[in-house]
Amino acid sequence: MSASDMVPSGKRMLEFQKTKKENVLAVAPFFCGQTTHISDFSLCFQFMWHKHFTPEYCIAEDCLILKEAYAGKDWFHYPLSRTGDEEAERRAVALIEEYCREKEMRLHFTNVAEKNVPWLVLRYGRDVSVTNIRRWRDYLYEAEAFRSFAGGKYAGQRNHINKFRKNYPDWTFTVYRPEEEGELLAFLREYDAARADKDNRLADEEMGEVYELVPEIGRFGLCCGLLRAGGKIVACSVGERCGDMLVVHIEKALRGYEGAYPMVAQQFALAFAGGDVKYLNRMDDAGDMGLRKSKLQYLPCEVVGKFNVTPRRAIDGVAHLPEIRSERLTLSPVRDEDAEVYARLAGDVERNRFWGYDWREDAPSAAPQAGWFLAFARNLFRDKMELPLGIYVDGALAGEAVLHRFGYHAEAEVGVRLLPEAEGKGYAAEAVRALCAYAFEKLELERVEAKHFRENARSGRSLLLAGMRRRGEDATFVYYEKTAKD
Repeated sequence: MSASDMVPSGKRMLEFQKTKKENVLAVAPFFCGQTTHISDFSLCFQFMWHKHFTPEYCIAEDCLILKEAYAGKDWFHYPLSRTGDEEAERRAVALIEEYCREKEMRLHFTNVAEKNVPWLVLRYGRDVSVTNIRRWRDYLYEAEAFRSFAGGKYAGQRNHINKFRKNYPDWTFTVYRPEEEGELLAFLREYDAARADKDNRLADEEMGEVYELVPEIGRFGLCCGLLRAGGKIVACSVGERCGDMLVVHIEKALRGYEGAYPMVAQQFALAFAGGDVKYLNRMDDAGDMGLRKSKLQYLPCEVVGKFNVTPRRAIDGVAHLPEIRSERLTLSPVRDEDAEVYARLAGDVERNRFWGYDWREDAPSAAPQAGWFLAFARNLFRDKMELPLGIYVDGALAGEAVLHRFGYHAEAEVGVRLLPEAEGKGYAAEAVRALCAYAFEKLELERVEAKHFRENARSGRSLLLAGMRRRGEDATFVYYEKTAKD
């Protein structure tokens, strides 16, 4: 019986490619009309922070699926439909689940909009973790509030703006033109040289990306405005239209020009946040308390959550490998003293071609020590990727039974392999029956699956004897399943 990681019949595996600065425009159409109000779903974010998150992307069901590596984990952004089709996004979620199952990866969603969290929680039941990290939440403001700064609550901003107007009566605010690139870069270098957070790695990285973004302003169709005093650029702002909001990616002002920040913020809103632009997204504070205070002083209408959702599988709650008894067999963890016999079982390349996995892909050498095979199996359980049990007959190791490919809807796949001297005695079918009973009763699975290579018909007979039902085939495999009612 195969433990192969090949894709089942009729399934289409997602194919990801790296998001690079050269191909970032390929994902732009998905951001133009997005309604999540999350700044990560924007062209500039993907351009500026691709090194930080090493993102990849895939398009399926006319949805953009972003995958990134962060803090030692792979994270999947909630799918983003080009047209706002929620059902298409949910179909894309199912494809992500299958991708993780086939690749034996843990499923972690990130950048889930609040409206989609209840659906995911219901989809996975009570075994799901939901977090909403404060430092990454976006600050969303009503565009009209920035255009007018009206009312007593904005008195401070108006006072700063009036002071700027008074001190620099010749001020101007103009829409950026490509021929001003050199002047804009000179301003940014002056700002960079004088900034106070020189020891801030994230700020250093951001400035490097700002320099690279400037030549792309026209190609990306960005909104950019320059605030001058005495003819000199003293502040700038760069943003991007995403749905009904304008995401402000860059806002810089020279020190010593009091009121330049609120002035450029207002002028930018007046120039670019009209018509059907309802909101300004001024992004997150990255945990900087000074920046958080400043953003809150502008009175956001919402601090937009970016939820992380991690569903748990049945194996995640198994602390120790079980012992399962049937009429003739005991399924239990392989003992240290059986490491040599287990190596003979797991290391036979020719016999294991029907197992669907070649140990040489992971072995440290062409002839690893016998103990390596057992340690590798134990590590798979430690990482909660597989539940491996030795098949014991009268105290002697006769083979191995595993549950693996645990899914996110109470399903897993069973596999069995036997030593040559143990074959032909019905042990495989008995082991499958025992492991299925454990899966339904203890792990509360809804379905156990199995498959075998087409040329390995003997495994098919064992699966049928174990009470599994044949459910299809393709050019490579024959597929089976068993549910609690079977």
